[in-house]
Amino acid sequence: MKFNKLLPILFALSLLSCEKKVDKVTIEEDVKPKVPIIVEFGFTLNDYLVVQDTIKSGDTFGKLLENHNIGNFKVHEVTEQVKDSFNMRDIRIGRPITLLKSKENPNQLQVFIYQKDNINYSVVDFRDTIVKAFNKQKPITIKRRTIATAIYGSLSETLNKNGVEAGVANNLAKIYEYSIDFFKIQKEDKFAVTFYEKYINDTIYAGVDRLESSFFEHKGKKIYAFPYKLDSLSKKVDYYDEEGKGLKTMFLKAPLDFFRISSRFSPKRFHPVQMTWKAHKGTDYAAPHGTPIKTTASGVVERTGYTAGNGNFVKVKHNGTYATQYLHMSKILVRQGQHVAQGEVIGKVGSTGLATGPHVCYRFWKNGVQVDPLSQKLPNTEPMNAKHKAKYLAYIAPLKKELDSIATLKLK
Repeated sequence: MKFNKLLPILFALSLLSCEKKVDKVTIEEDVKPKVPIIVEFGFTLNDYLVVQDTIKSGDTFGKLLENHNIGNFKVHEVTEQVKDSFNMRDIRIGRPITLLKSKENPNQLQVFIYQKDNINYSVVDFRDTIVKAFNKQKPITIKRRTIATAIYGSLSETLNKNGVEAGVANNLAKIYEYSIDFFKIQKEDKFAVTFYEKYINDTIYAGVDRLESSFFEHKGKKIYAFPYKLDSLSKKVDYYDEEGKGLKTMFLKAPLDFFRISSRFSPKRFHPVQMTWKAHKGTDYAAPHGTPIKTTASGVVERTGYTAGNGNFVKVKHNGTYATQYLHMSKILVRQGQHVAQGEVIGKVGSTGLATGPHVCYRFWKNGVQVDPLSQKLPNTEPMNAKHKAKYLAYIAPLKKELDSIATLKLK
């Protein structure tokens, strides 16, 4: 009797229990994982069938299109329409491409994307009746950073330990090439540099954008360097110290970028062609045939020509004190009376005249007398004039203060 009274209660409890289980299952079935929305190159990739590939040997833009469904478009018509916006000949092996295709059969190509580098890319859009092409950049954020450190090993190693790309070492070496022998830097040497770095989408590191200020302390002497344009419209940037003096000397160290000194300036040297002892009033820089020869300082081409001994040569007058001459060229690339800038290519290395192999004989005059340029204390560039100097000193004051403050904190 008691059991019969309990039956309705047990039945009701079982129903409630079942309802809860069913509700729980229903809720779980309704919860679906959210698909993340992926936006890249300005397109929502979720809307397309995405094909990732790289440029391979033998690939051309036309060939790539032929391998994919471009609908009613004809390859030659497409290349004609986009040639002014997309340089089809500039595609390089190994560079990535992204193809956005329709998800519906027959998966027609909608967008072709070619990545020139980590930042720049080209888009060819097939989604309209007329094909369009345009060039874009990924969103770039510029971040400013200052580091101050003592030298540990080489300059490159020190920068690497501070999380800075190796390219900055080359930039610093170039800036200070007239002031510091980087093959002789010491452990107690120090430097500080303020620079700007590029980040793609605010997160992916894309390299150093530019240097803003720096100093290098070598053998107890601190040398500052600030990039500055004397003419705001000019593309040329020179580096000056904290007093407005140019860091660059009037002359380059050599007329070639890469070379080997095969014979130095000497009052008495055995001539390899004439087989006799005589003065050698030049410095021979050996280099492969055709290597570009650069004028070591700005000036006017005083003379060009050919002689049996010198071969093809160029002589440049720099001012009332200095002149330089470049011998044995395979080709002369300037004319008499032409103004040339420091570092401008004026000819190519050869072995014309009395020469046993390809090289340039570099001759250097001071006050009309040939001297050894490697033994000269060469003058700096023209000093900054007064009207520019006041503005320059005001500009660098906060930059120098910042360098000094960080260096004081970190280099104690």
